[in-house]
Amino acid sequence: MTSSDRPSVLVTGGAGYIGSHAVLALRDAGWQVCVIDNLTTGFRFAIPDDVLLYEGDIEDADLLARIFAEQGTGAIMHFAGSIVVPESVADPLKYYHNNTAKSRALIAAAVKAGVGHFIFSSTAATYGIPDVAAVSEDTAQRPINPYGWSKLMTEQMLADVAAAHPLNYGILRYFNVAGADPQARSGQSTAGATHLIKVAIEAALGKRESVAVFGTDYATPDGTGVRDYIHVSDLAAAHVLTLEALIADPARSLTMNCGYGRGFSVNEVLDAVDRVTNRKLDRRIEGRRAGDPDSLISNPVRLKATLGWEPQHADLDTIIAHALAWERKLTDLRG
Repeated sequence: MTSSDRPSVLVTGGAGYIGSHAVLALRDAGWQVCVIDNLTTGFRFAIPDDVLLYEGDIEDADLLARIFAEQGTGAIMHFAGSIVVPESVADPLKYYHNNTAKSRALIAAAVKAGVGHFIFSSTAATYGIPDVAAVSEDTAQRPINPYGWSKLMTEQMLADVAAAHPLNYGILRYFNVAGADPQARSGQSTAGATHLIKVAIEAALGKRESVAVFGTDYATPDGTGVRDYIHVSDLAAAHVLTLEALIADPARSLTMNCGYGRGFSVNEVLDAVDRVTNRKLDRRIEGRRAGDPDSLISNPVRLKATLGWEPQHADLDTIIAHALAWERKLTDLRG
């Protein structure tokens, strides 16, 4: 695809963790890209200086219309939303507003403006507690929290809208996203993050006193929960490939799981952080969290077969090393 064939891409939530890496991947590949972000959880420093930021909200129809007109937007990558599962249980209306109602507003604006391609940041949380070892896209979707439901509702909305309007979509269901840009241009910057690798690295650098291990009685080899960790830059690359596939065949929409098909337990992750940082983490054993499955591992066959996607950073120590380099840089940025 030549640069003249490429539409301008709007990235929602492009100042956030995964969105900022998608911006870098698009920009590195020569796409014209701009960002909309209200900066409630995103960071201006995560956006390259030569990428235009529209500071605002994705439910602002007038702002979206202006962006589409000024940029000639032909595709949207939608990352904006709320992602903390326990918070969704405590404040479900926030999640149905931020993740579902606002997505509806964005999709409506896209249809009105004739934007042809839409990539949605979804989640393995739509599967709930699956009854299979490796989760395929055909595994039953039974969310167990408002976060998962808020994402699944948006998936259904996209399918229905695409059946009624000239729009095709890519739904990418993430497993556990971790790591940082290998060049340390971006990384996970959220204060009070709940992701295990981020928390463990903060503890290794003295930003936290300890790391909580929630449950040691799971049906796994060492009793701690097993998850599929995917490097954020490999995930961003999958988004660019998905965009290319949607443009190549406007009649086809895609739904794909994003993971490596390999799981690591909480203890294995913490052992790796000890190894990479050459420090010994203080592990605090706590009870299980409600709704945590024993194991959640992706079956990535469809992603690889459909897009020819091959991960470049599928190594736990590499993921941790990149996250560590970013955390050190983040300390300097905040000075």
